[in-house]
Amino acid sequence: MAELQKEESVQLHEEDADDNSGSTAGEAKVDHEESNIQQCDEGKEAEDATNKDPKDESGASNTSTSSTAAREKHISIQAQLTDLENLTDLDETGKKLCPLCSEEKFKACYNQKLQRHLQNLHWKVSVEFEGHRMCICHLPCRQLKPSLNGDQCSSRLGAHYHCIVCSATIARRTDMISHLKRHVNKGETEASYTGGPDFSTETKVSAKQSCEILKESDTNVQVLPNYSTPQKSDSYFSRKMKTNRQLVFCALAVLSEEHSPLECLDAFGATGIMGLQWAQHLSSAVKVTINDINEASVEMIRENCHLNHMRVQGENNDSEGEELDEEPLSTIEVTKMDANVLMHLRAFDFIHLDPYGTAVNYLDAAFRNVRNLGIVSVTSTDTSSLYSKTLNVTLRHYSCHIVRTEYYKELAARMVIATVARAAARCNKGIKVLLAVALEHFVLVVVQVLRGPTQADESPKKIQQLIHCQWCEERVFLKEGSMVEENLYRQLPCDCHGSMPGKTAVELGPLWSGSLFNTGFLRRMLFEAVQHGMDEIQPLVKSLICESECTTLKQFSVPGLARNVRQECGVVIKTSEKEEDVSSDEQSLGTGKRKMQEGAGNVLKRQKSDVPVEHPAFYYSIHRHSIRGMNMPKLNKFLQYLTEAGFRVSRTHFDPTGVRTDATLAQFKSILTKYSVPTYTAVQTGDHSHASDDVKLDIEFGNP
Repeated sequence: MAELQKEESVQLHEEDADDNSGSTAGEAKVDHEESNIQQCDEGKEAEDATNKDPKDESGASNTSTSSTAAREKHISIQAQLTDLENLTDLDETGKKLCPLCSEEKFKACYNQKLQRHLQNLHWKVSVEFEGHRMCICHLPCRQLKPSLNGDQCSSRLGAHYHCIVCSATIARRTDMISHLKRHVNKGETEASYTGGPDFSTETKVSAKQSCEILKESDTNVQVLPNYSTPQKSDSYFSRKMKTNRQLVFCALAVLSEEHSPLECLDAFGATGIMGLQWAQHLSSAVKVTINDINEASVEMIRENCHLNHMRVQGENNDSEGEELDEEPLSTIEVTKMDANVLMHLRAFDFIHLDPYGTAVNYLDAAFRNVRNLGIVSVTSTDTSSLYSKTLNVTLRHYSCHIVRTEYYKELAARMVIATVARAAARCNKGIKVLLAVALEHFVLVVVQVLRGPTQADESPKKIQQLIHCQWCEERVFLKEGSMVEENLYRQLPCDCHGSMPGKTAVELGPLWSGSLFNTGFLRRMLFEAVQHGMDEIQPLVKSLICESECTTLKQFSVPGLARNVRQECGVVIKTSEKEEDVSSDEQSLGTGKRKMQEGAGNVLKRQKSDVPVEHPAFYYSIHRHSIRGMNMPKLNKFLQYLTEAGFRVSRTHFDPTGVRTDATLAQFKSILTKYSVPTYTAVQTGDHSHASDDVKLDIEFGNP
C-alpha cells in the first residue's frame, strides 16, 4: 500500500508540474527520475546509517551539498544563446515550447519564431555577470503574496530574474544590477557562493585573497577591492579623508595630555582605520571603542585589529595561534550596534561622528552621555546641502536658510556649529568651539562640552541671523535689540538699499556668530602633529593659527624638539635644541638662546596682558572684487597694504584667494583700487624692446 501511495503522489506531482509551469514531458520524466533517485538514496542511507563511519558521513554530506549547489543554477542563467535554444523541446504537434515562458504567456511555435522570441524577449534584456547571462524568466517561480481571502492569484505572473550568486528572484533589471554590485562589493561571486558549510572556508579564503592592504600613518587596514564606492561598499575607505583623520587624531592627542585614560568612540568604524590609529599612537592613554552596525564591517575591523597586532576585547588569545609570541600593543573593543543606542547606553570622553552624509541624526545621542570637558568631533560629508546646492535639504536637515555666496564654506561651518550648539543645549550643555575646517570633501567641527544650564544658556546666544546684500555681497550679523527696526538694511555698511530698487538684501541663518578657532588648542595640536610626524597637516594647522588671531606673522616656541620648521604663510616655529647637539660656536649658541628666551617671554607677557580677541567673521575674495581693466597686486603685497592701513588681516583656509579682515567691503575695495595698476595696452606694432622702465615696472608688479 505504501508503494502505491508513493506512485500516486509522484503522478500527481507530475500533473501539477505540467499544469503550472508548462514544462515538457521530458522535463517531467527527469524530475520523476530525480525524485526516485532521492527516495532510493534516502532508503539506502536509512539502512546503512548504523554501518557508516563519521568520516563517511562527512564525505556523503559534502557530495550531497555539492550536488545541490550544482542544481541551484536556474535554467534562465546561460552562457550563450545557443545553450538557451537547446533547452527547447517538441510538443505533440511538432512545435517548440519556450523554456522560460508558460503556455499562457507564449504558445508553442516553430523554430524560426521561437528563435526570434528568445533573442528579443529574453536575451536582449538579460544581465551579464562573469561570462553568464541572467535572462528574464516568466515561469511561476516567485511566491505570490496571498490575497485578502487567503488565496494566491496565479493569473498574473510577473517577469523576474534569478541571481546567479544567491538564487534570489528580482523583478526589475536595474534592481538586479544593483543587487549584483552589492555582491561584488562584499567579495561574493558566482564561484565563491554556496549554500553548504563545506564551501564557507573557501569563501573566506577567496575573500581574503581579493582584499587589498593599505597603509596610513603606520597603520595597516584591509579593504575590499572597490573600497572607494561608499554607496555600495560595506567597508568604505577614502584616501582624501586623511587630513580629516589626522586633525581628529591631533585633537584627541591634546585631550589625552590633560587627563587619561580616555574612553573614545569611533561611532562609524567602516574599516576601523581611525580607531586603530588612536590605539597605536596613544596606546595606554586611550580606551578605544569602534562601532559599526554592518556585520561585514565589524568582521573587517576585527581582522584589521589582528593585522596591527592588537587584541579585540572579548576574544580568546588561544584562537590566534600565529601571534602568541607577540604581545598585543593595545586592546580595542569592537561593537555591532546602532550608534544612537550605543551613545545612549554608555558615557564617553571623546566621540567622533563620521557617517556617510549628514550627522544631525546622531547629535542628540552624542551629547546625551558625553562627559564634562569632553570633545565631540563631527564630520559632515553632505557637501551638496552644506555648499548651497540643494537648499531644500539644507532647510530640512539644518533648519537654516542660505544662498550661494563667496564665503559659502565658512557659511557651512557656522551652520553646522549652530546645529551642534542647539543639540547640546537640549541636553543642558554648552559648547566651546575648538576647530572648524571646511575643505572640498567635508566639514569638520570639533567642540568641547561644558555641562550646566548656565553654559547651555550662553551658547544659543551666539546663534544669530545674518543679513547679506545681494548686490555687493556685504554681510553683517543682525544686532540684538529690544526695539524692532523698521529697516534692517541700515545695519549694512553699504548703501545699496538706497541706490537700488526693490529688495537688495536677504536674511540668512540662523548661524553661529562666535569664533571658529581656539588658538591655544591649535598650538597644542601643532605640537602633537610635529611630535607624531604628521607633516601633511602642519601647514594647515599653521594657517589656522594665523587665521585664529587674524595675523600674517606669528612666532611661538615648541619645546623638546631638535629641528626648525618654517612655513610660507608666515608662521615660524622656534624649537629648542638638545644639550647633546650643542654647537662648538658658543657665541652663536648664546645669541640663539637669548633670542628664544626673549621670544618665549614676549609670548607669556602677551598671553597674560592681552585678552583674546575673536577673529573677524567671514572673508573677501580678492579675485571676486577685482576691478575690470586693472591688474591687482599680489596677495601677500595686498595683505601688507591692509596692515599698513591699520586693519587686522590674515589669509584663510576656506579660500586660497580669500582675505579675512575687519575692514568693510568699501574700505577693502578702496585699498585694492589704490594699489591696482591699469592693464598694459601698448600698440602691438613696433619694437617692444624699447619699452620704458616705468612700463616694465608696472608689468612686473601687475602679475598676480
